[in-house]
Amino acid sequence: MPALGLGVFRSEPEKTVAAVRSAVADGYRLIDTAAAYMNEQQVGEGVRSSGISREEIFVTTKLWISDYGYDQTFHAFDRSLRKLGLDFLDLYLLHWPVPSTFEATVDSYKAAIKLLADGRARAIGVCNFRTNDLNKLIEQTGHIPAVNQVELHPFFRSDKGGDDCAK
Repeated sequence: MPALGLGVFRSEPEKTVAAVRSAVADGYRLIDTAAAYMNEQQVGEGVRSSGISREEIFVTTKLWISDYGYDQTFHAFDRSLRKLGLDFLDLYLLHWPVPSTFEATVDSYKAAIKLLADGRARAIGVCNFRTNDLNKLIEQTGHIPAVNQVELHPFFRSDKGGDDCAK
């Protein structure tokens, strides 16, 4: 997984293809999107038209909470792949924990484990999980996420090791 990548949150669909192409031309090899960003199709187009082989570009997308549940996760994953125009994902993440229906979060993660086992995703993980959420997920699935992607930058610091990221 490349250490530096292009995130396309709030990237307008009509500008996303050019942004991805430009980032790849400038050496970026990680592109991060999500179903909720509404620009997966444009990300895929940018990747495919970049002139760089798919195997050299690390693509991440995320499952949105309205698609949580075991079977729903497979449908959402397939929809994301179709939009991206890809055969596999390098990293598939659950976008948020849902404490009020944590069982659906667990079911989605179990589906992601199956996607990993089937080779449809090369790695799986989560976003915005607090330590307690991670511990519960690991306890209930027996699987440690490869990644817990959290927002962190000069305008959004975390003095608690990420535990305040999901406020």
